[in-house]
Amino acid sequence: MASPPAQSDDRESHRSSAREAATWIVRRLTDAGYTAYLAGGCVRDQLMGNEPTDFDVATSARPEEIKEVFPRAHAVGESFGVLLIRRHGHTIETATFRTDGPYSDGRHPEEVHFSDAEHDARRRDFTINGLFQDPLTGRIIDFVGGQTDLQSRTLRAIGDPHDRIHEDRLRMLRAVRFTARFGFSLEEATADAIRQHAENLKGVSRERIGQEVRRMLLDQNRAVAAWELQYLGLDETVLGESNLTVAPTRLGQLPEPVEYATALAAWIFDRHGESVEADKAAKRWRRALMLSNAEYDALKDALDYSRALRTSWPRLGIARQKRIAASPPFNQALLLVQTADRQEFIDIRRRVLDLEKTGLAPEPLLSGDDLIEAGMTPGPEFRRILDGVYDAQLEGQIRDPESALELAWLIRRTLAGDGGTD
Repeated sequence: MASPPAQSDDRESHRSSAREAATWIVRRLTDAGYTAYLAGGCVRDQLMGNEPTDFDVATSARPEEIKEVFPRAHAVGESFGVLLIRRHGHTIETATFRTDGPYSDGRHPEEVHFSDAEHDARRRDFTINGLFQDPLTGRIIDFVGGQTDLQSRTLRAIGDPHDRIHEDRLRMLRAVRFTARFGFSLEEATADAIRQHAENLKGVSRERIGQEVRRMLLDQNRAVAAWELQYLGLDETVLGESNLTVAPTRLGQLPEPVEYATALAAWIFDRHGESVEADKAAKRWRRALMLSNAEYDALKDALDYSRALRTSWPRLGIARQKRIAASPPFNQALLLVQTADRQEFIDIRRRVLDLEKTGLAPEPLLSGDDLIEAGMTPGPEFRRILDGVYDAQLEGQIRDPESALELAWLIRRTLAGDGGTD
């Protein structure tokens, strides 16, 4: 029997098609008499032996000239010379070579000037992101020493690092993310500039900071990123709490894949220990990282459930253990236990496997409709009755609807306080 196509083959096909789309754009622009290259991260990734997922094109063609070649191109930042071109389901960002004017807001240039490839490269953030490639010949165009830094595994700002940070303060967090993701060393002048400007990160929107932290923590080198944030003095501004120098041990022990909230919880435990006031920490990080309501709830659950598993689990009854093990936060909380005490993790996992033999969350033997059909009047006590019956079912005390209904009547009489008589 033939095996189904692997998911990796689908991704490879997608990437190949994206590359073909970008190459087609470069060829069309070149045929029209313009210079055009692949630019930035896609060139970097290829030189590192990784097939890029996204491709950008930079060209000498002005926006109006790009539109002459591609009439259906969509302008998303025409004043910056940026257009989107669709090809076979892929959207390729295509931008005119440019230099940037003054940055007054620490994010956007007040104006841009269209220029050539070399000046365009020198306005970019880091040398490894300042590379171009001609996909028609394979030639690499390097004005900033990016290839040398790739070989030495060094992250270095292009030109004066103070200027690059002044232009966009978020580059300080991007530096952390890139060094962690690629396992690079941060060049000392760039690191010094980040330390000197760390306080200025407060001027960056919380949404942008949160997006960068999310990308760091969803990467397998998340612990390296956490350490770099501390080392560079950025954690105080990023998290809204004092700078700490603690090893992100539990963060580094999380297996893959892991949810964002779980990584946040591990980091909180690393920084503040198991005795942390979970509610206060979760609220503080919610504000600092602009967590969504769902992320905030998941963070609180991860903190609370993992601590409960470590402190209360052995003393809980069968029904309570089954309810917890069947709840959505359980698996992620168990990952946090694994980072704290391997033996506790093994003991809980074995217990859950044992509980699964009789079903963690079987279909309830009774419903509210069954109670009504049996003659009970709907009311607030229905939930307590059904919960009591279901707990007995989970513990194996009842196994059929008849026994369940008998217990329901008993619970109802007990709640009514009539001493159990009819």
